[in-house]
Amino acid sequence: MTGPVEPRAGGPTALVVDDEPQMTIIIEFALQTQGFTVLTAHDGATALHLLRSHAIDLVVLDVMMPTMDGLTVCQRIRARSEVPIMLLTALAQHEDVIVGLEHGADDYVTKPFHPREVALRAQALVRRRRDPSTAIRVGQLTIDPAAQTATLARHRLDLPFTEFKLLTHLATRRGVPQSWQDLLREVWGTTDLIGGRDVVKSTVYRLRSRLAGLPGGSTYVRTLRGVGYLMPDLPPEPPTSGG
Repeated sequence: MTGPVEPRAGGPTALVVDDEPQMTIIIEFALQTQGFTVLTAHDGATALHLLRSHAIDLVVLDVMMPTMDGLTVCQRIRARSEVPIMLLTALAQHEDVIVGLEHGADDYVTKPFHPREVALRAQALVRRRRDPSTAIRVGQLTIDPAAQTATLARHRLDLPFTEFKLLTHLATRRGVPQSWQDLLREVWGTTDLIGGRDVVKSTVYRLRSRLAGLPGGSTYVRTLRGVGYLMPDLPPEPPTSGG
């Protein structure tokens, strides 16, 4: 690649990271048929460089790569970006998938896969990220899905993308209990993740820990034993003074 690739007008740009050239070609073609501009990298260092120099809407990332594996790349991306990340994994790597999702990946596809499945999942991830909506207010919590921001009692919540999606989902369904299966389907976009219950549980735990550090934050995500999770339908309140 001789220089920056100009994305198609209005179309999303995906970065495909896999050390197998044939695999990147397959995924690249599948994404291009759905209107994506595609950049490719065969190692983690190149992928991180492309993320710094291009506007990327989605990363498709292989878990097993030499030198810098996909989980390390995922962690480094999430430390500085909220771009959606889709993992590519072999069937025997389900433990790596769980670790990856816990570190901020948003979806996964198991090899062997149908290229169209990757393309459709990619579209869904980008669409959910770009979908504009009005601000959601619950108590002193305000969520702006379009700007991808959330504040609680005037304090900005610095949330990874998956935790932000989880918070937004619970807020839009406030007052209605959500099972872990509901959350896995709506937030992670899957119903068959091995270890899915533990992934949901650990993500809820991290989100509650962040909220608990702010005034009144411990009231927003409740566990209903044997049922699931709930955000109470609190009437919007003006933010507290100070802070």
